[in-house]
Amino acid sequence: MKKLYIILFFGFYSGLFAQDNLLTKEAAISIALENNFGIKIAKNQVEVADNNRSILNSGYLPSLTGVAGANYNELNSNTEYPGQFEADGVTSRADLEINHAESQTYNAGLNLNYTLFDGLGRFYTYKQLKEQYQLTELQARETIENTIVQLFSVYYQVAQLTENANVLKQALEISKDRYIRAEYSFEYGQNTKLDILNAQVDVTNDSISFLNVQQQLVNAKRDLNVVLNQDLNKVYQVDTLVVFTPSIELTDHMALAKQNNVSLLQAEKNLKINEYDIKVGKSGYLPALGLTGSYGWNLNQSAASSFIPGQVIPGSNRDSYNLGLGASLTWNLFDGGSTAVTVKNAKIAYKNQEIVKQQLGVEVERDIQNAKTIYENLLKIYQIQEQNVITNENNFARSKEQFQLGRITSIEFRQAQINLLNAETNKNLAKYDAKLSELQLLQLTGQLLNVNL
Repeated sequence: MKKLYIILFFGFYSGLFAQDNLLTKEAAISIALENNFGIKIAKNQVEVADNNRSILNSGYLPSLTGVAGANYNELNSNTEYPGQFEADGVTSRADLEINHAESQTYNAGLNLNYTLFDGLGRFYTYKQLKEQYQLTELQARETIENTIVQLFSVYYQVAQLTENANVLKQALEISKDRYIRAEYSFEYGQNTKLDILNAQVDVTNDSISFLNVQQQLVNAKRDLNVVLNQDLNKVYQVDTLVVFTPSIELTDHMALAKQNNVSLLQAEKNLKINEYDIKVGKSGYLPALGLTGSYGWNLNQSAASSFIPGQVIPGSNRDSYNLGLGASLTWNLFDGGSTAVTVKNAKIAYKNQEIVKQQLGVEVERDIQNAKTIYENLLKIYQIQEQNVITNENNFARSKEQFQLGRITSIEFRQAQINLLNAETNKNLAKYDAKLSELQLLQLTGQLLNVNL
């Protein structure tokens, strides 16, 4: 009982470690959404678009500016007055000298400008910014979808190599067991040295194949860590269980593909943005009405001065306040035709965008049909490979039994082993190819982010 408890204890904690070391599909998606470089950039672009559609960038708010100024002046002057002739002789008046006469002026004010009406250009520009935000969200969604497809292409590569490594490990163990049996049989004179050499060659080949697939697995895990933006040498296991979406559900998704495909939705948003371009251009035909307001304060401290010979006028302080309101109406009756050209070009751009949308619709429909055909074909291949594995397992089991009874040669036994090995690796390849094809079909239908992967 004590030995049993020890086994259960270590088995429990080893099971916990295996679970903690398992990178599930859900965890991989969560890490990618949080850490992937491309998704981070896309999120920042959405944030910029959100800032652009803010009321602070709409042009609907007034502008208020404050101004202030100060001036300082120092005056040094000497005024000489000419002499005057009188009856008893020549006399002269005293000159007037002013030193360090300081004067200052100060001013401060507020200026308010507000556009009441600008021909609806501001209105349609604001709507255009909202559409641009939604377009940026769709672009971010496309980035996320592409990243998830890239993530699973690497994730399933790791899963495939993991299963291949297990298959090659079993093949190596079988070859080692065969080598040991060949040595025993040779000692008892039941076979020749050639059987030992053949078994040794097979052990060597299987060892090399196992080492190669292990190296490929390590490299694939590093590639996955790059997509997840985590430690390149992080060690983990992946989930090798694959569940395919029911065909009825896929048919329903395909029926709604034109409403959910991210490329078509982006084309629709671009069409709406071009429509607003036309309306913004037409706003140049209408007048603009604006309001202005100002409030100011001035202080003037003047220095002493002299205007009358022999008399000095003392300095003075004078401050004032002023309030001003105004309205302006501007109407560009003729601008040389630039507004008309802008509107015409905007209409042409709108027509081009309509053509792009139509072309994209045809291409998406083609891609969906092709993806559906490829997926169904790969799914059939996977089902055939599954049956092929069962057949080769039965063949290998009978060949092993016959080989141990000495009824077939080691070459025939090795061929049965190779056939089983190829069948298992081909099944693994077909399984993940079919699942990746399904993901691409789900992406085209716009449902990649709405289903359990």
